[in-house]
Amino acid sequence: MVQVISAQNISLYYLKEKFNLHLAVDENFFNEWFENLPNISDPERQQLDRVKTNYFSLIERHAVSEELVKMVVLSPLLDLASFYRPPFYVETEESIEIRQEDEGEVVKGRIDVLVLKHQFWLLVIESKSTVFSLYTAIPQALAYMLSNPYPENLVFGLVTNGSEFIFLKLLKQDIPQYALSEQFTLLKRENELYKVLGILKNIGQVLS
Repeated sequence: MVQVISAQNISLYYLKEKFNLHLAVDENFFNEWFENLPNISDPERQQLDRVKTNYFSLIERHAVSEELVKMVVLSPLLDLASFYRPPFYVETEESIEIRQEDEGEVVKGRIDVLVLKHQFWLLVIESKSTVFSLYTAIPQALAYMLSNPYPENLVFGLVTNGSEFIFLKLLKQDIPQYALSEQFTLLKRENELYKVLGILKNIGQVLS
């Protein structure tokens, strides 16, 4: 009998043991988040300042739900990164599963937001409510990234709870490897959404 495991309940240890997933040791494995970032224009900065202001206006009253995080923070970022226009397109609530036939296990879940370039997976996004730590979302996002139907291609990830952001990169091939970016936060005086948008634009240049 096949045991179904929810992606939101798995750990990094599980992914290492079951899928041989390893943290990359090469510092240049994931340089897309800090090298050759594009400039952010003044109009883009103004829009990102508005996003930050809107977010803090909401959080003053109550915790921001996952759906509000998508509406208020994530959607404007995807728009400014041009991910709503060709050659990109966006899917939501994409069902995935990863099978371990020899052990009778299957990991299932739904990707919050999937950005594709042409027909290839480019960016897997997992959003959470503000009450969740990002580190609980990392194994879930990596599980989704492992389900990429094009294992020869790298795939990126982003986990966010509205105020914090961490990017991920995964390459499957023989030994699956992943790496994380630094954590970006809206709690700093400088608006780190500028950096987040720069990284999204940089990722958009992959699979050209």
